[in-house]
Amino acid sequence: MPPRSEDPRRDATGSRRGSSRGAERREPGVGGISDARAYTPRGRTIREGGGAARTGGSADQRRTPRSSRSGDPFRPALQVLDGGRTGATRAGRRETAAGGRSGVVRTVSARPVREPFDDDEAPPPRRRPGPRRPARPAAARRPVRKPRRPPKLADPRRRLRLGTLLVLALFTSIGIRLVYLQTVSTPAYADGGLANRLAVVELPAPRGAIYDRTGAPLAHSVEARYIFADPTQVKDPVATARLLSPLLGVPASELTGKMKPRKLPGGGWSQFEYLARGVDIDRAKQIMALDLAGIGVHRDERREVPGGDLAANLLGFVSQDMNGLEGLEAKYDDVLEGKPGRKRYEVGQGDLAAPIPGGYSQTTPAQPGSSLELTIDRDLQFKTQRILSDAMAQTRNSVGAAVVIEVGTGDVLAQASYPTYNAADPAKVNSPADREDAATSFVVDPGSIHKAITYGAALQEGVITPDTTLPVANSVTRGDVPFTDTHPANGRTMSIPGMLAFSSNVGTIEIADKLGRDRLIDYQKRFGLGQPTGEGMPGEATGRLLPASEWSDSSYGSVPIGHSVDATPLQMAAAYAAIANDGTYVQPHLIRNVIGPDGKKKPGAAPVTRSVLSPANAAALRRMLEAVTTVDGPDGRATGLPAAVPGYRVAGKTGTGLRYENGKRQPGDVASFIGMAPAEKPRYVVAVFVWSPGGEGGALASPAFRDIMSFTLRHYRVPPSATNKSPKFEVFPH
Repeated sequence: MPPRSEDPRRDATGSRRGSSRGAERREPGVGGISDARAYTPRGRTIREGGGAARTGGSADQRRTPRSSRSGDPFRPALQVLDGGRTGATRAGRRETAAGGRSGVVRTVSARPVREPFDDDEAPPPRRRPGPRRPARPAAARRPVRKPRRPPKLADPRRRLRLGTLLVLALFTSIGIRLVYLQTVSTPAYADGGLANRLAVVELPAPRGAIYDRTGAPLAHSVEARYIFADPTQVKDPVATARLLSPLLGVPASELTGKMKPRKLPGGGWSQFEYLARGVDIDRAKQIMALDLAGIGVHRDERREVPGGDLAANLLGFVSQDMNGLEGLEAKYDDVLEGKPGRKRYEVGQGDLAAPIPGGYSQTTPAQPGSSLELTIDRDLQFKTQRILSDAMAQTRNSVGAAVVIEVGTGDVLAQASYPTYNAADPAKVNSPADREDAATSFVVDPGSIHKAITYGAALQEGVITPDTTLPVANSVTRGDVPFTDTHPANGRTMSIPGMLAFSSNVGTIEIADKLGRDRLIDYQKRFGLGQPTGEGMPGEATGRLLPASEWSDSSYGSVPIGHSVDATPLQMAAAYAAIANDGTYVQPHLIRNVIGPDGKKKPGAAPVTRSVLSPANAAALRRMLEAVTTVDGPDGRATGLPAAVPGYRVAGKTGTGLRYENGKRQPGDVASFIGMAPAEKPRYVVAVFVWSPGGEGGALASPAFRDIMSFTLRHYRVPPSATNKSPKFEVFPH
């Protein structure tokens, strides 16, 4: 078989075989199936550029020898991948290849290659069947379209600029955030872990002191130590207790019990037990020197009462935690109590557990409590308590009270109670009642000392005058109750001073009948009965007045002479102080000044004052009351002679009352004496009350008054009275 020609087969007209319309003429650029073969390895459409028309049988048409072609059968496909470079590029290659040969070189123009994404150019219309159009002249033929330029690649400089801008924006954002964190949010982030590095130390605030009017301390706080044990750390409780017992003054058996492991109600084991409170600092150092396992020492505060039982019933006491429990300590606890401070500072960890220099530190200063300056005079208080105690020692199971008031100011200079106790050790009492202040809690029927109120009201209302005289029977009946006198008058006429000197019940009831029930009740209130004085003691009793609606027929006899009336020793002392103060009532009080932590003094609340009697009537009443301590003649002896103070004129009144407890009358009676001196111009009022189940109080009250008043006058250097000017009284005027 003859070898196959490498050239494509053509018909007589020069067209390739296989064309469905080989004899027909085609428009340039419109191909048939033969054109498609240009993309196959073996067939290519041969287009000659220039003026030669693509027609079969052209004399100028030459075939390029196969030897001049590339031996790569895939060149047409690579041509497509190479961006469709044709024409001059390919012609140049062919010229170069055929440079050493003679002959005509055909230029084969490849059809422009369509890019896959050239959607903007519509595909060529399909050829319609029919006769071929006559060939157009070369000059009239449509120029070959140049292939589209491939799209330009992205400019790297634009990408570089864009990337640079993004990086700069990123670093700018980071910088702004860092500035914000370092300036605005610094405290929040700096304090984030602060709590784990903080140490907190409580700064103690001492409790305020209580001073007397001269600045002498009656109660104050001192620094001390408390000793505690951690039972879980104590190795040998018995041996440890033996070492601590002599230092703490606590039995070893008691200490051993505290150091034994103890399970808590909520689960777990106790790790803290007090062994002793208020231990002296020197003693605490000795304990620390023992270096006992599980034993610790910490700062504490101890309340000291230098006088022991001095004014203990007034002062009261505090708990181990420095909280006021009774007396003035309780009443003014909010004033005396200090506010602890706190120091929070940053410390290192482990072996460097010390304050960090320049680290966080915040200190809330402690605020010490304010102090109280009382109206009490320490020396006078001591002497008053001593005199009262000596008198009460003559009785058994008795109760006594003594009050000293400065006339004009209402200052309570001394306020003693019996029994008393040591405020430093308040647990050592026979009964909690022993710690009560008798002057404000001891409620009694005042008895005959109430008669001064009845006579004062009668003077003020004009019912009587200092010169009034009345016939006085031996007894009088009101309701179904008879009232008699201890000094019978047998119907004789008595003067008002004589009625007071002999404490006539009958004469007083007769005057009260003229005064009237309502006016008597009114003056009782004016003199301060039936209401607390507001002196400053907690739990002060109010006393009780019998309302007019509850009066019975017998009340017209009992009330004027001081029965069916409840009053405290302080209330009655304040009433007599009004008589001594020219008829002006001044509220008794204990608080003179409040001393702040800075040492500045703030005066206590001003006392309440009110007018009860005119000065003239008050002076007349004082003069008549002098008969109680001076009358001593053929007609009898006055009831208050034992109360007379040598060298001074004394005006006062004795009394014998009753004591009721829980509505039941108690055995014995309440003897009392209230007086003022010097009577011509009183400076002080002293009241003494003694309740004794055996009835011995009558012999004790007046002498105790005398001793207390005598010391008071000498203590304040009051000049003696001109006794030669003392009035002379006639009990039964003719």
